[in-house]
Amino acid sequence: MASEKIQHLSDDNFASLIGSSDKPVLVDFWAEWCGPCKMITPVLEEIADEYENKVNIGKLNVDQNKGIPGEYKIISIPTLLVFKDGREVERVIGFKTKKELKNLLEKHM
Repeated sequence: MASEKIQHLSDDNFASLIGSSDKPVLVDFWAEWCGPCKMITPVLEEIADEYENKVNIGKLNVDQNKGIPGEYKIISIPTLLVFKDGREVERVIGFKTKKELKNLLEKHM
């Protein structure tokens, strides 16, 4: 992944990273074989650059991590969850444009 501003999440570090964030967190649940997941990555990288001090962005590979996707009942990918104060506040499923994602985040800043 090109952007070092996007955090790689796992079953092991998910709770601590989400719970310790003082900003909204956008989490992308994805898999290597998922076409729309690959399409959304560059969009997330642009948002990570533009919103560097306002939002945290993380990606969690559902094939390598089974616990968290099960806990949050992720049944389709990409699924993007927005967390604020450690709690899920919004969920969108499928590819979203940069404008749609920015609007989603703006609501929770």
